[in-house]
Amino acid sequence: MALFFPSISDPSLRGWLRVWLLSALCLAPAMQGLAQEPSAAERLANVRQVKMPRVDPTEIRRADEARVSRGSVPHFAVALPVKISPWSHGGWFPTDPVTIRWRLRLSSEGARSLSLAFGLYRMPEGGRLTVSSADGTSVIGPFTEEDNETHRQLWTPPLLSDDLLLELVLPFDRIDDLELELTKVHHGYAGFGEPEPKAGHCHLDVACSEATPWDDQVRSVGLISIEGVRFCTGFLVNNTALDGRPFFLTANHCGIRPTNAASVVVIWNHQDPGCRNGSEEPSSVRPGLQFQTGAIFRAAFPPTDTVLLELDDRPDPAFDVFFAGWDRSEEAPQQSVVIHHPNTDTKRISFDFDPGLPTAHLGQRYLPGGTHLRVSAWNLGSTEGGSSGAPLFNRDRRVVGQLHGGYAACGNREADWFGRLANAWHGWGRSTSSLRSWLDPIGSETLTLDGLDAASIEPR
Repeated sequence: MALFFPSISDPSLRGWLRVWLLSALCLAPAMQGLAQEPSAAERLANVRQVKMPRVDPTEIRRADEARVSRGSVPHFAVALPVKISPWSHGGWFPTDPVTIRWRLRLSSEGARSLSLAFGLYRMPEGGRLTVSSADGTSVIGPFTEEDNETHRQLWTPPLLSDDLLLELVLPFDRIDDLELELTKVHHGYAGFGEPEPKAGHCHLDVACSEATPWDDQVRSVGLISIEGVRFCTGFLVNNTALDGRPFFLTANHCGIRPTNAASVVVIWNHQDPGCRNGSEEPSSVRPGLQFQTGAIFRAAFPPTDTVLLELDDRPDPAFDVFFAGWDRSEEAPQQSVVIHHPNTDTKRISFDFDPGLPTAHLGQRYLPGGTHLRVSAWNLGSTEGGSSGAPLFNRDRRVVGQLHGGYAACGNREADWFGRLANAWHGWGRSTSSLRSWLDPIGSETLTLDGLDAASIEPR
């Protein structure tokens, strides 16, 4: 049985903990079992547990309905504040003469998903943190020193479980360099993990034949969570330097600001591998397997509902992403395609075969130089909550705007409005409001730019 040591809540006692662990480590050569990885049963044996307070799903859904009625994006989770560190909760024990391990079990009864916010994250060299469902079926991480960022935060994607195991392993001589504090647990109550289909039956999977000509553009789109509680759609966008800087565009009303951009988590390739008809259940697609966390706020132009981020890191090459091209000209699209994640569900594609119309937001009449493009009705598919921020492509497969909102839904022929890239290009003339400052760094003044396959970019 592994040695177990309680955490020390008083930082002044950490030196005492070091002496205690060092004494145990001196005995490690005589304890061959300490060097072995724990069995499935041992993973939870002697692990101290924190149980979150009960969440009333009826109350939080009512609050969410009120938010949506005011025009806010829907939520899928509620944030539960905590203050948990390896010095205050869980337990330490040695694994071999040079390595120690910390574990904590965290549960929130009835949650459909759980995600975490570490308000303080600084991992020393050789350290690694993993988060898994208690049954071991889902694992994310390890998070290492490569995840250290200037904002000193780490936010995780939702795991489909109400019971998590946190495990930290690091060299004993780096224990004083560790900075780790969990500040929020997000109890998921909608979207992720719901047994019923989350989106309407009219939506078209990106694996369907109609989407095949748009395979590259599909790879540019990701599902995002913000502050661990709400969700939108966004997409990678190319720039004229063709250097693969991970610029990511979404909707301003999703609520991303300079102060919370670090909370953005992008989930890539959350899509069904097959083409279903509307009545078929989705395949066993689990979110969070391909993700990246953290972003820097670059620009926002509220008149077109546009926000531009730069992700903390380039997407992993294994994610096979694409940087969407764009068209900032005044020409309205003759046909329109939107690729989106309706209601946290798998990636879908919708088509309108009629010309778009420049208007004001929610406007019905043609307006030269209008801030938005109106799609009168979708011929195939639709949009719904969670689709906000999705790219609108013209028939040349270039982005011309991002979804602001509208009345479209499965079962109707209503319109959607997209913030117009042409209007957001110069913004108010400052880099904090202008797409031009970031997407045309070489000053080419080009009107159109093709997309870029991430696989073609030289590694850094």
